[in-house]
Amino acid sequence: MTTASEPRPADAGKLDSAVLKVAAVVVLGSVMAILDTTVVNVALQALTLEFETSFDTIQWIATGYMLALATVIPVTGWACDRFGTKRLYMLAITFFLVGSALAGAAWDIESLIVFRVLQGLGGGMLMPAGMTILTKTAGPHRVGRVMAVLGVPMLLGPIGGPILGGWLVDSVSWRWIFYINVPIGVVAILLAWRLLPKDEPRPAEKFDFAGMVMLSPGLAALIYGVSNIPHHGGVGATNVWLPGIIGIVLIAAFIVRALKVANPLVDLTLFRNRTFSIAMVTMTLFMIAFLGSMLILPTYFVLVRGESALQAGLLLAPQGIGAMITMPIAGKLVDKIGAGKVVLPGIVLIIASVAVFTQVGADTSYLLLMGALFVMGLGMGMSMMPISTAALQTLTQRTVARASTAMNIVQQTAGAVGSAIVSIILASLLAGKFGVATSEGQLAATAALMNPATHDAAAVASADAFASTFTWTLVLVALCLIPALFLPKKPALPPEEDAAEGAPPAVMMH
Repeated sequence: MTTASEPRPADAGKLDSAVLKVAAVVVLGSVMAILDTTVVNVALQALTLEFETSFDTIQWIATGYMLALATVIPVTGWACDRFGTKRLYMLAITFFLVGSALAGAAWDIESLIVFRVLQGLGGGMLMPAGMTILTKTAGPHRVGRVMAVLGVPMLLGPIGGPILGGWLVDSVSWRWIFYINVPIGVVAILLAWRLLPKDEPRPAEKFDFAGMVMLSPGLAALIYGVSNIPHHGGVGATNVWLPGIIGIVLIAAFIVRALKVANPLVDLTLFRNRTFSIAMVTMTLFMIAFLGSMLILPTYFVLVRGESALQAGLLLAPQGIGAMITMPIAGKLVDKIGAGKVVLPGIVLIIASVAVFTQVGADTSYLLLMGALFVMGLGMGMSMMPISTAALQTLTQRTVARASTAMNIVQQTAGAVGSAIVSIILASLLAGKFGVATSEGQLAATAALMNPATHDAAAVASADAFASTFTWTLVLVALCLIPALFLPKKPALPPEEDAAEGAPPAVMMH
């Protein structure tokens, strides 16, 4: 690995074939995990009819998967050190593969939920382990470029998922939204076995079992409570505030303990690194704002404009195209000029595009909306992965696995909070328009839109609720500019590895 004291070769920034092979394996696994979080959302209505159950129950197919992700992510950093990233990555794919095959063969709603949890246990380890493998293989001076590669599945998921899910549900069978992972998973395991570099497990510190008992259930309880907010229309329901408080108390207890013990499950000394802390604050705000708006975009097309799930997915394609244009360029620029100079213009582009949606109506031109989505995609490519790059660039190889774990915890928690915040804003605005309880806002809007006599007035009222919701997301995105101003404006120098095993390197204390 090149250190800060060594001259860097002229072509050091290029990704050689060894790095690209590793990247291909990691992207394949990540695509599988991320697609499955979005593909299922399109099938929820079909699954409700298939199993003759309520929407409350069917939501557990998505919620159970998300809770499993939150539970297993904190353990991944320790497991990477203890068993080696290659072994852990192959184990994660195996869990996901078995869970997918069983979910496709599910015989009732209970079995499907259980198998989705098994999938989530594998899926939760795939992203942080994959990020660790890529960052270690490429070295800190090429983190920007490898993160751009890893960003591809994070973009394909939200855009490709609804398209693929809609087509499979309409034309094949809901079972194939799970079965499709089996051949992909088999190929991913074979390629991982052949192409991933062998890494020797470190003599790991004693496993922080007490920390796991606090953090994993704490995250699961918090995300569960937050995910119940949209259905209940607020925080007054027992299964919103009770798990939420339990989660916050457990996470707070973990933080207090982690600052005192020698080897906590998540290394909080990482936050002594100013760049890492600023990047985490930026990412938290970004995930809350961006995932929230991503959630309601397809809902607008389906609810207000009467598009099918497949058509809504296709209408979101310009966003993915925009991101694919800027993401590789942004990856190179971050390595050369620093994350701050890339992320700030990216957030400005997202603000400009969301501003268009704050004026959305029942008959707004699709050309204008798709243009705004394309600009949003350009901004995504310049901001989402460069923020992660800024967090990882100043860390040593010793701390990358723990940092990847911390980042993924932040992403999952902030994403769940963002989805809940925007969902409750939209639901309450719709409820106000149709004069019903908050939890019934979307149902009332759907009923009014399906009635020819009330359709036109309902479309105008619903579109107005969406426009107001986008105004709130605009404010949330604009807040991201504040921490982003403090992101590094120069390329990061790779830190020297600390000789003392387990001690934080000097750069961490700045």
